Amino acid sequence: MAVLAQSPLIIAHRGASAYLPEHTLPAKVLAHAQGADFIEQDVVLSRDGVPIVLHDIHLDATTDVAERFPGRARQDGRFYAIDFTLAELRTLRAGERRGADGEPVYPHRFPANPGFLPIPTLEEEIRLITGLNQTQQHQAGLHIEMKGSAFHQAQGLDLPAAVLQVLRATGWDQATDHVFLQSFEPDALRYLRDELGTPLPLIQLIGENSWHEDGGVDYEAMRTSAGLDTVATYADGIGPWIPQLYRVKGASISSSGLAEAAHARGLAIHPYTARADDLPPGIESFSALHHLLFAQLGVDGIFTDFPDQSRAFREQLQNATPAE
Repeated sequence: MAVLAQSPLIIAHRGASAYLPEHTLPAKVLAHAQGADFIEQDVVLSRDGVPIVLHDIHLDATTDVAERFPGRARQDGRFYAIDFTLAELRTLRAGERRGADGEPVYPHRFPANPGFLPIPTLEEEIRLITGLNQTQQHQAGLHIEMKGSAFHQAQGLDLPAAVLQVLRATGWDQATDHVFLQSFEPDALRYLRDELGTPLPLIQLIGENSWHEDGGVDYEAMRTSAGLDTVATYADGIGPWIPQLYRVKGASISSSGLAEAAHARGLAIHPYTARADDLPPGIESFSALHHLLFAQLGVDGIFTDFPDQSRAFREQLQNATPAE
């Protein structure tokens, strides 16, 4: 794919989410203006099967659902997007992410309350980015994650098929260098490739077993040589958690070997998530993080909450590298 030659790609994680509430249209406009190569869309379905852009299958961390629909939580106390029609979801207002205690996860970012921005549909966001690509001197692609495909299937809805339907309707479904599809669930990616026949590049996200998510996928096994061999049979790249890529010993930082092993199998590497206000263990600065990822590990792209800063670090690295 031609797009991989432009790496390291700057992927705006949930938009320019360090500056505006995640997955709101203003956050996506700002990410485009800041020069992100790709803008991420996390997608779930409404009760009537409409793909909406929301990081979680739950609504309570980023919307005012508890105030507007106080009696609609499930027995676990959570509010699920799939329990609401699109018309109902249109009445909600999204804001900065809050923790279980109701306090903002990142207190120095955009004010958490009150939320005042709507939840966009996937089609609305794609049409927005299409328009910006036409009117601005910059082209941004889509990096779409399907959240909880197995969960949706158990509820009688087909999330991957719904995403592809929107991509077809908006003209983004062809094998170009403008769209990636990503998931933590291997079965969802195999379904996209083998049964739905998408030509779009697929990214296998890699979590931690301790997170107890995604149907018991063994991510430790996935990071072994045999596991990566299997991933390479159905995906075009991996999206590891940044701490999986390096080891800290005293004051020194070295590769875990995952990046090299993935590249040896022709897999692109799009790790998550670069945050200036939440550095991973052992990393002393945002600059050091980018140097590790770009210069030492040679990743092909990064998910970042700060697309402007990550783009600046990329340009510094490119300007410092002698032309061949």
